[in-house]
Amino acid sequence: MQPNPVIWFEIYVSNLERARRFYETVFQVQLNKLDTPAPDIEMLSFPMQKHAAGAAGALCKMPGYHPGMGTVVYFACEDCAVEEARVQRAGGHVIRPKMSIGQYGAISLVVDTEGNMIGLHSMK
Repeated sequence: MQPNPVIWFEIYVSNLERARRFYETVFQVQLNKLDTPAPDIEMLSFPMQKHAAGAAGALCKMPGYHPGMGTVVYFACEDCAVEEARVQRAGGHVIRPKMSIGQYGAISLVVDTEGNMIGLHSMK
């Protein structure tokens, strides 16, 4: 069996607790502390299912890495307008409101409290 093309993501942050509040509020999940190989690296993982489809990942605070260093990570949503509606309340802002991408569904582009642009994707 071939693995999924994307198996992990790290979203670099400067304020881990502020970023935690943002992601927990928008996605209605609880992030969990991960053990790291060094004391100056802090990580909070998104909920993961070992044998489920999709990628797992974490918020990451470490020396030398800062918000905005990565690529846009798209989060799967039932209807991306629902999560988009929570973004401003959580301290972020919407860059591109929900828009159709034709047969591939719809996306929203938003910025979190750390300056990272993330994507929201749904088939609705």
